[in-house]
Amino acid sequence: MQILDGKIVSQAVKNDLTEKIAQLLRENKRPPHLTAILVGTNGASETYIASKIKNCEETGFKSSLHRFEENVTEELLMTTIKKINEDDEIDGILVQLPLPKHIDEQKIINLINPAKDVDGFHPVNAGKMVLGIPTYIPATPYGIMLMLAHYKLETSGKHAVVIGRSNIVGRPMSILLSQDTAYGNCTVTVCHSRTKNLKEICLQADIIVAALGKPCFLTADMVKENAVVIDVGITRVPDASKKSGFAIKGDVDFENVAPKTSYITPVPGGVGLMTIAALLKNTYQAYLQHSNNH
Repeated sequence: MQILDGKIVSQAVKNDLTEKIAQLLRENKRPPHLTAILVGTNGASETYIASKIKNCEETGFKSSLHRFEENVTEELLMTTIKKINEDDEIDGILVQLPLPKHIDEQKIINLINPAKDVDGFHPVNAGKMVLGIPTYIPATPYGIMLMLAHYKLETSGKHAVVIGRSNIVGRPMSILLSQDTAYGNCTVTVCHSRTKNLKEICLQADIIVAALGKPCFLTADMVKENAVVIDVGITRVPDASKKSGFAIKGDVDFENVAPKTSYITPVPGGVGLMTIAALLKNTYQAYLQHSNNH
């Protein structure tokens, strides 16, 4: 069993970007600029945003944050996004999801300029990804693909089972794994809450991507020997023994599943770090596109 270490892979991505940004600065060019929009005070969202800002600083990117109260109007958010769309000094826009119930998430995403949509959620970018046209890929699936490439995991002809069908992870992941690319060419089964015989399907999988948001859902009796297991889950579970009062748990029962696998991602220290590395890569791409067009 080998750990797919998000620390090592994300650091490699960030080192590469840090050198590229340093070169831009030597040429008296501005660094790439990522701006984030955060509504309310959701604990997990706060953690993500803080981490994104920290990673931007470490890599030499410029970052900025627009904070809004939970009761912000849809109009104000839309006005803010329109302004950012027109700002030539900003390359990437990230709207931290989920948004409060009174705001139409899709309407907000649709408003983002696709050229600045570094989260890859705009229908234009989603469509390009489905067609295999170069575009911004949602950061978590992109991060997982970067990890597969770093460890040179053989995926061609393998049976991959993706548990979860969200537009953020499950669905794009299933598309990327099935595409005719270096780390694609899998036969993919997408499972979800209505799937019957989930255990039997998982036991046929060479690769399992668990992205359903239920702590310790994937148990050892659902995983065949030497499978590759990628855990996308990140749930705060109350834990009195921790100073924070909670522990971070993945969707995989790591302790019991790990001994059966050939490769497995830990939580924390796995996919979460890759999500941020992929987001930075997307922002750098957006910056290059932007520079070429001006």
